[in-house]
Amino acid sequence: MSTRPHALTRPLWLALGWCALALAVIGAILPVMPSTCFVLIAAWAFGRSSPRLAAWLRGLPVFGRVITDWERERAMPLWAKAWASLLICLSMGLTVAVSGERLWLQIGLVATGLALVTWIARLPRPGAVVPAGERA
Repeated sequence: MSTRPHALTRPLWLALGWCALALAVIGAILPVMPSTCFVLIAAWAFGRSSPRLAAWLRGLPVFGRVITDWERERAMPLWAKAWASLLICLSMGLTVAVSGERLWLQIGLVATGLALVTWIARLPRPGAVVPAGERA
């Protein structure tokens, strides 16, 4: 079975990768936008479209370590966890504050934010992953 992308889908994966990478760069500059999730999306999309671009992205000093930590261990550094959690709380809190009297929306946003922050907090840090056979 070939691992090469289909000729029609390759441009779509490349476009997604470049858009995600652009958002990651913006997120690295602007304090109100995350970058880690967009870097991971870019790595995934480049992995489906261009092994050369995927290798280039993994080799970048700014983003490479986050990608390899995620791919190898499904792990997230403490600084990225804290930053992502803070931005989730701020964005959800601001949205709840301006959502008016839509209680269903406020409850949904708080529940989503809590679920995301809980999931992020439960992710291991790089180097702290227990092999699958040793988990309780």
